[in-house]
Amino acid sequence: MSIVTVIGNPRSGSRTYGAAVAATDAIVDRLGYEGPRDVVDLSALGPLLLDPGAHAGVEIALELVTGAAVAVFASPTYKATYTGLLKAFADRLPPNALAGQVALPLLVMGHARHALAVEVHFRPLLTELGAFVPTPGLALLESELPGGETLARWADLVTPQIAARQGALR
Repeated sequence: MSIVTVIGNPRSGSRTYGAAVAATDAIVDRLGYEGPRDVVDLSALGPLLLDPGAHAGVEIALELVTGAAVAVFASPTYKATYTGLLKAFADRLPPNALAGQVALPLLVMGHARHALAVEVHFRPLLTELGAFVPTPGLALLESELPGGETLARWADLVTPQIAARQGALR
């Protein structure tokens, strides 16, 4: 089993990247998980995601995501939802590609008024792909980055749901 972190920010090295890795670290620490971990940074795949042809980097990213037991999906908030880059990647996944998997949505936002976007927009995308999505999703304000207490409280809430769903990750 493995854990993968998917970053849907079009900019490499973004604050979203840092928040996503911190969220994954918090989950991994609480689970006591020591197995494989991967990061899929979609900023490196952007132009390839819009090309309908097969590309090695995209295929590897899709395999990492579909093969993971747990996936953290992170995006900055754009137009009150996740990025088109993340949606373009999700559109490459076949129906029920995340069946049997735990998916954790994370949105980084500039204002608290977008906090519901993680539940109203992001959760349905992941459940449509067949994933189990623990509650709540993580809505992080830019002013809270890298996450601090908000991230710790979230990890404390979702980790028992992950453990119950997946059993002991090995």
